[in-house]
Amino acid sequence: MTSNDPPNDRPIGEEPPRAVEPQPTYVAPQPTAAAAPVTPTTYTPDVKSADPGRAEMGRRVTILLFGLIQLVIGLRVVLLLLDAREGNAIVSGILDVSQFFVGPFEGILKTDALASGGSILDVSALVALVGWTVLELVVIWALGVFRRGPASA
Repeated sequence: MTSNDPPNDRPIGEEPPRAVEPQPTYVAPQPTAAAAPVTPTTYTPDVKSADPGRAEMGRRVTILLFGLIQLVIGLRVVLLLLDAREGNAIVSGILDVSQFFVGPFEGILKTDALASGGSILDVSALVALVGWTVLELVVIWALGVFRRGPASA
């Protein structure tokens, strides 16, 4: 114990008294001057037409039509590879419709088809698939020339 310490009069083992913390007090809100009544307003956003333009609609129709052509040609390739029975109405219908789209591409290569057993790989149909896809890209590009908006990559 130093000479500056106050004398310790409490018994051994007893804790020193704690400082009493002030309790928070509740303050009632004061009445304020009456504010002007708030009138509800409705928000009407400035909505622009979401309809696609003519060029965009033309692009969508082009993709749909060429997609159907590509689907029919793809089904032709698969049916001939699987040696589907041509007596079936669905199979003969698909082969007849696809022949219209494959016809212009026959004779481009020396071999139009490769046969093994009953399966046939219609090479001219694969060439037609590539040809119709290239034609689709050219048409989509041509429709993109007439778009009003900024060019897209």
